[in-house]
Amino acid sequence: MLTPPGMQIPTIVIQSRPMNRFKTIFGPWLFSLPALAGLGGLVLFGHIQAWPAFTVAALILAGNGLWVSRREEQIAEEPAQKLDTVVAATILNALPDPVLLIDGKRRVLAANKAADDLFENDSRDRDFAASMRHPEALAALSETLRSGDSMVVEVVLSLPVTRTFELHIVAIAPGTAGAARAMIAFHDLTSFRNAQQMRADFVANVSHELRSPLSSLVGFIETLSGAANDDAKARTRFLGIMDGEARRMARLIDDLLSLSRVEANEHIRPNQPVDLTYIIGSVVDALFVKAKARNIKLTRQGFEGLSPIAGDSDELMEIFTNLLDNAIKYGAEGSEVCIKAVLIERIPDIGGAGIVIAVSDTSDGIPPEIIPRLTERFYRIDKGRSRSMGGTGLGLAIVKHIVNRHRGRFIIESTQGVGSTFSVYLPMVNNPQS
Repeated sequence: MLTPPGMQIPTIVIQSRPMNRFKTIFGPWLFSLPALAGLGGLVLFGHIQAWPAFTVAALILAGNGLWVSRREEQIAEEPAQKLDTVVAATILNALPDPVLLIDGKRRVLAANKAADDLFENDSRDRDFAASMRHPEALAALSETLRSGDSMVVEVVLSLPVTRTFELHIVAIAPGTAGAARAMIAFHDLTSFRNAQQMRADFVANVSHELRSPLSSLVGFIETLSGAANDDAKARTRFLGIMDGEARRMARLIDDLLSLSRVEANEHIRPNQPVDLTYIIGSVVDALFVKAKARNIKLTRQGFEGLSPIAGDSDELMEIFTNLLDNAIKYGAEGSEVCIKAVLIERIPDIGGAGIVIAVSDTSDGIPPEIIPRLTERFYRIDKGRSRSMGGTGLGLAIVKHIVNRHRGRFIIESTQGVGSTFSVYLPMVNNPQS
């Protein structure tokens, strides 16, 4: 890390210290010997009186004593000065937030490691604008350098990923830190702003999802109470629609409660013994009638002799119910949905032995640019089709959070025109305790 003038860490050469100390103490006396000898000679040969020569000699000796004493004090202070510069440099580099020291001409004098990571290059000895071309940040820095007032400004950096920072720009008094005139600290607000946006989106989405069925219910109730009061055929049709809308709201509320419960316990890893063979069998049996209605064949592979894993049976049941239900709803009619279990030696990006359970369908597939968004709350590829099939847009979000709670991995792969595979990686734990 480059430190600014006034914060340089001196190089200590141990071998030169004894010689430097000898010169400091005895050097003045050695240089004074010729002068003292000359004075003695002038007195000896009678060229000057003894008392003026004695006075001059006393002044020379006193001056030497004072000079040596001062140098001894400076030598004693050097370790403390060295310690101060080391501590200052260490503190700057240990700060968790990116920090820059700027001189009066906006040149970057020093940057800590966090700043190097942020800008992904060495910003030292360059104009601050070379690292951050943001008008508000540059204007705030110029104002601090001009007036000496501290400034706070919020900026959004779009590359390589969008991040939000609160810049604290503080003036430094001239001379207190060498040539440094300002310090800029970058406080990362990205997570906070994302959380705010997620909460706002969540409220907006829930309101939107509930508004439509509620409006339908209110409209049908008014119709049945008025014009269609005596129309038995219309009443039967409207009551069927109302029943569907009410069930849709109930599913949405159930999914919201499920998601909230999973998120609340996501930091607690479940440790109950779970039989995946039994769970998959139960899910297949529960959805068999729905699959038969669309002439879809359900097949299982690799579930013979599986050892129990540590988990939560209800949550794992919810995972595979969601995945299998989606495969039946969006798979091609008359196709096959396969649920396959495979033991693996290493879980991707996590490590350790595990088991992967993959649910594969034959469908239109998913565009690759959409796959990363599938686990977002309320995200749907085809909103109209999803709602008509009873989807709430929360199923894959619930799957992701449950998998996270089990310290596993959820991967979606798809080929357009062929189909999709939703893979759940779960860690194997020997002898899970009940």
